[in-house]
Parts: sequence; C-alpha cells; structure tokens
Amino acid sequence: MKIVSAEEMRAIDRATSERFGIPSLTLMENAGRAVVHLGLGARGREGSVRIGVVCGKGNNGGDGFVAARLLAEGGSKVRVLLLCEPGELRGDAAEMFARMGFSPVICRDRSALEVPEAAAVFGADVILDAILGTGFRPPVSDFYAAAIAKINASKAYVVAVDIPSGANADAEGLQEGAIARADAVVTFTAPRPAHVFGTLTQGTTWIAPIGSPTEAITSSLKLNLSTPGDFAKLLAPRARDANKGSYGHVLVVGGSLGKSGAAAMAGYSALRAGAGLSTVATTASILPSVAELSPVLMTEPLPETTEGTIAREALDRIVALAEGKKVVAVGPGISRNAQTAEFVRTLLKPERLPAETAVVLDADALNAFEGHAQELDGTARTIVLTPHPGEMARLTGLGIAEIQANRLDVARKFAREHSVIVVLKGHRTLTASPDGEVWVNPTGNPGMATGGTGDVLTGIVAGLIAQHPQRALEATALGVYLHGKAGDLASEEFGERSMIATDLLRYIPDSFMERPGPPGEFRFRA
Repeated sequence: MKIVSAEEMRAIDRATSERFGIPSLTLMENAGRAVVHLGLGARGREGSVRIGVVCGKGNNGGDGFVAARLLAEGGSKVRVLLLCEPGELRGDAAEMFARMGFSPVICRDRSALEVPEAAAVFGADVILDAILGTGFRPPVSDFYAAAIAKINASKAYVVAVDIPSGANADAEGLQEGAIARADAVVTFTAPRPAHVFGTLTQGTTWIAPIGSPTEAITSSLKLNLSTPGDFAKLLAPRARDANKGSYGHVLVVGGSLGKSGAAAMAGYSALRAGAGLSTVATTASILPSVAELSPVLMTEPLPETTEGTIAREALDRIVALAEGKKVVAVGPGISRNAQTAEFVRTLLKPERLPAETAVVLDADALNAFEGHAQELDGTARTIVLTPHPGEMARLTGLGIAEIQANRLDVARKFAREHSVIVVLKGHRTLTASPDGEVWVNPTGNPGMATGGTGDVLTGIVAGLIAQHPQRALEATALGVYLHGKAGDLASEEFGERSMIATDLLRYIPDSFMERPGPPGEFRFRA
C-alpha cells in the first residue's frame, strides 16, 4: 500500500473526480460513512452513548457533517460543534452541512467554547475530531488550539477524522504543538507519513477506501506500508504436483559454544516459512544440541576454534554445501571471534558462493563487517542485511541516536551504496532496496525485544527468499510482516513481558492465516 504526501493525496482526490468521474461529494459521503462504521463501530449504535462532533470549516469538517448525519439517522444522540459561521463553509463542506438536517452549536471564538452548549459536546462519551485534516500545515490558530485543548481535557473516546487535528501529515517523527489526542484514527485511500511514523494514536489507525481507483493512487515517496494484500502473489496456493525441491533449500551457518539455539531457531523458522529443506551447519561440539530442536532439520558439523566458534577452515566445506542452495543465512549465534569474523568476510567474497545463491546476514555476521563495510557488495548476488540499530551503528560508524533519528535516510543510503537489501529493525522495521524503495512494517510489539527473535526473522526471510528468489525484496518485506504478526499473536497469549523467541515459532503458521480485508481497507496499531 503506497504511502503518499498530503499534496499527493489532494492530487489523488482531484484525479478521482476529473479523470475517473467519481464526484467529490461521493468521496466525502464515503469518508463520513467509513468514520462511522470503522472508527465507531458498535459505539455509534449504542443508544445511550452521547456523541460530539467538532467540525472546522474545511473538508475535514465536511466529513464530520456526513458522520453526524448518519449517526443521527441511526438513532444516536449527536451534537455538532461548528468552529465558524455557517456562511464561511464552502464547496462540498457547505453542501454536506446543508444535508445534515439539524442545527449545530456555533462557536466563533475562544470564549464561546465555554458556554454550556459547547461544554455538552466536549462532555460527550465519544468525540469525532473533524477540525483539521491532512491538508493542514502548522501552526494551529489560537482558537483551534483552544478547541483541541478541550478535546484533550475530555474523558471521551476520541476518533480522529483523517488525522488528529494539528498534526503535520508529512512529518515522519514525533510532533510538537497543539495536536488533538486520538484513541483511533480513520484516514482515507492511502496513509500519509505521519500516520505510519508519527505515533498519532496508541490505538488503531484505519485506512478506508472511499472510491479512488488504484490507478489514481500514485506517489513519488517510494514508501509502502506492508499489508496482506501486497503479498497475495507470494502466497498463492501451491501446485498439486509440487515436491520439497520446489520450494528451495536453505543453509544456515551459525552457532557457537553456548549459542546453539540461535542457529537451530533460524533453521526451523525457514521450514515454518515454507522452505522445502533446511540444513544447519554449525560447530561439531554443539551439533547435537541443534539437532535436538527438531528432527526435520538436517545438520552439518564444522571445524571449530578453541573457543568453540566456527573456524576459518570451515570455508571450503561451506562453499561445497552452498551448491544447490537457494539461500545461505549466516550469523545466528556465530559469535564475535576474530577468526570467525574473518571466515564470514571471506565467505562473502563474490567468487566464493554461486551467483544464484542469495545471502542473508544477521547478528555477529554483520558485526564481522565493522570497519569492513566496504566489502559488502550485493551487485553480484542478492544480499539481505538484518541489523538492529546497534549493528547498523557498527556498520556505518554512526551513533545509535543518529540512526534512530534518521532511520529512513540511513537504511536507504546503505542499501544504495552497497547494492543490498537492508532490514533496519525496530518500531516500524524498514526494508530498503538499492533503488530507494522502502517497505514499512506495521506489525510487531515491544514484547519482541528479547533474545532470539532476530534469529527467527532470519529464518523466515531466508525461507521465503528460497521460494521466491526472483522477488527477494517482496519476500523480505513479507518475512518482516509475518515475523511481527507472529509476535503479535504470541503477545495475545503470553503478554509482552513474558514472551520469548520460541513463542514466535508456535505462531508462524497462524501468521500466514491472516487474510486481506475488503480491497484497500487495512488497520494497524501503534
């Protein structure tokens, strides 16, 4: 699903009406209907619930008028507060105001917000915030700021129409100033950057289709929000005559003394993600521990250092094992031993592995390139890096705070300069390609901040690329989505505090079961 700027959203609305013949009034009617059905749901149909709708004079207010009319027609107790004179309304907003069918409370200035009629709106059980939409640019006027403050001081459940009033739709980080709080957001057609990156609500953000055809939704941002519908082709039913060779063989290279579980979980996750075969190559001393995790894993013993890590002498064996493998995943539990790091860097030299074999690097395989990032070159093969901010800091020489403040730019720049796919982990994990395209992941939760979840991600990504080697970017973005979804499902059972990495293994199958909703409709949480 494309992420678009506020200006691009205006252009999409214009194109929908001018090129595709869908009246702008129809778009507004559909927007108001979406607010009622998605943002309010059963809340709007409960007869005892008092609903306040606070409207500005622009099209955002027009959406609010539609919602108010529909709620009133459905028997809800609705009061509308209009922050201007009715004569100031223009275009579609004026038309929808005329259709509303009942009189609002009119406030012309800050003092009018204190009258009992206005207080009754702010004292409602539910408030629809329809003051300012995504076309707004800060700062907020004193009058509107006072109305926003009233919403923020209320005890109501607040639903933002399009975006919380006062927010800058194009901002990619935290925002300051007068911004309405929101328990839910209902936006339309496509998300703007602030919906995805801005933490505008701790609740649900709904993206509702209101009539714009797919052809009208264009953007130059090269940003996509990952949704189930985006990956339908990768999840098509399997051929009836398929065999294990149809879905690729993953080779996981990792593990060391005391870290056998990381390589085992990666190998197992590759199978759960659909790979036909999975082999874990690890040090001979821990191989029994790896094999104990599951009888479906194949294993290969490797020579080891005196510290129980993979020795440089393992190189020829890994090169031989890589023949016929779709993907080699390197790093889970591999350690930071200097000899092992040299082994990793040598393995990644272009002449070592077959050109058709993709590589996924994680954990200490990434740390092996600290001070050697110039040796990472994906021009000869698909290379996927899955760093967390600390690992990204070691690769780039930047501070963690600088990376976190510029996640998009950092991921894009590294992907472009090294011709690799970068999965920069964290809240809203980013999957960046060398051409600047970025997929933003909406799944996952803080409970996944525990040891081993990254190894599960490595396996899932490797397993999906093994099945779709020609669509590595999409397969990687899908892997990130499914990994986060498995974490969300696990958190529902165990809670965010008690989750551990092996809980995700249980929910990988269920993560595949999610089905797209109505075309163009999607919801995600903060």
